[in-house]
Amino acid sequence: MGEENKVTLHGMWLSPYVKRVELALKVKGIPFEYIEEDLSNKSPLILKYNPIHKKVPILVHNGKPVNESFVIVEYIDETWKNGPQLLPEDPYERSKVRFWAAYIQQVMECMLNIFTAEDQKKACKEFHQKFSVLEDGLKTFFPGGNPKIENRNIGLVDIWIIVAFGMCKAQEEAFGVNFLDPEKAPLILSWVNSLLELPLLKETVPNHDKAVSFLRVLKERSTNGQAH
Repeated sequence: MGEENKVTLHGMWLSPYVKRVELALKVKGIPFEYIEEDLSNKSPLILKYNPIHKKVPILVHNGKPVNESFVIVEYIDETWKNGPQLLPEDPYERSKVRFWAAYIQQVMECMLNIFTAEDQKKACKEFHQKFSVLEDGLKTFFPGGNPKIENRNIGLVDIWIIVAFGMCKAQEEAFGVNFLDPEKAPLILSWVNSLLELPLLKETVPNHDKAVSFLRVLKERSTNGQAH
């Protein structure tokens, strides 16, 4: 790979936003260099390439930085036409993908909010309400309500789903909260499990034990921070 086509991803190993970009690059078959960043001690490169938000992910291509996970993934799809297409060409189908990606983002943020919320019961209720809407809505997104990927390429919504819910077992173990209830969310649970059977996706989900240990530390810090 020539220097003019060099692709570098600055990230943090547990960040779902970074994982979206990492998966998009791997699905498209794009060689890239990964640089792990310490967000508690931000490097000069983060400040140089993302002076507005000072956060990851940052994709650097041809020396030019691209920020924000959704923007980066669209950039990847539009720049590298070879490999599976992550978003459909048809404008209406593309708008549906964007809509559900944005809603999955909302649901994921509600889930992450549970970990730091003072009123965990209220936060859980809000998450499960949005999660129920997502479960019902996605039934209309796929033909026959079946998201299995045997006969299709991995797309942007697959990436958003696996990143949002692919490590739920680690989150459930660390926080003692049930997210993927097989009775309440059979479609999403089946979808996540089918995606995790794919080696490319399975290897990109953070290590279970490492994630549980990190999340328990996060929970302890949050609890201590809320103590008065």
